[in-house]
Amino acid sequence: MKKRSMIILALGIYFSASAQTQWKVDKAHSNIKFSVTHLVVSEVEGNFKSYEGTVTTKSATDFSDLQADINIAVNSINTDNDMRDTHLKSAEFFSAEKFPSITFKSASCKKITEKTFKLSGDLTITNITKKVTFDVTYNGTTKDPYGNTKAGFKASISINRFDYDLKWNTLTEAGGMVVGDEVKINVNLELSLQK
Repeated sequence: MKKRSMIILALGIYFSASAQTQWKVDKAHSNIKFSVTHLVVSEVEGNFKSYEGTVTTKSATDFSDLQADINIAVNSINTDNDMRDTHLKSAEFFSAEKFPSITFKSASCKKITEKTFKLSGDLTITNITKKVTFDVTYNGTTKDPYGNTKAGFKASISINRFDYDLKWNTLTEAGGMVVGDEVKINVNLELSLQK
């Protein structure tokens, strides 16, 4: 009798631990943006128009073990300049034809405060994978006018583009880089709870 009770308890713990809440990125209310310095004196901003993402959490209210899986279409890069976008898709930058996707798959989440997290995982660009950590802020959870549960997050990170073989570079007359090496990435996600 005791052995049976122990087995039932173990199964209960297992299924409770493995139960996860699924969320999907609401692309109509989300964005993935980046910025990089130009000629040392200004910044150029851009975004990706096409991406998919799923997030899992312990529950609709507990994000302490948040896991994220994001896939971005490189060809959707947009900086409001067709000539620049074509250059970015070329072999001097993203090689979009050869490497059509940028992916991030989280490995761990560390809760810092009730509203902030450190989300670590693998970021892959041009088939090069590096361990990175995003600073994540949880903006809250609410119901939309149709009764759907939504949660909002902002994630940010800075990466060195040369780490991912985004190698194009030339110098100004003063010796500074035309395009900076540091790329700031800001991700705003509105998530929809999957029923």
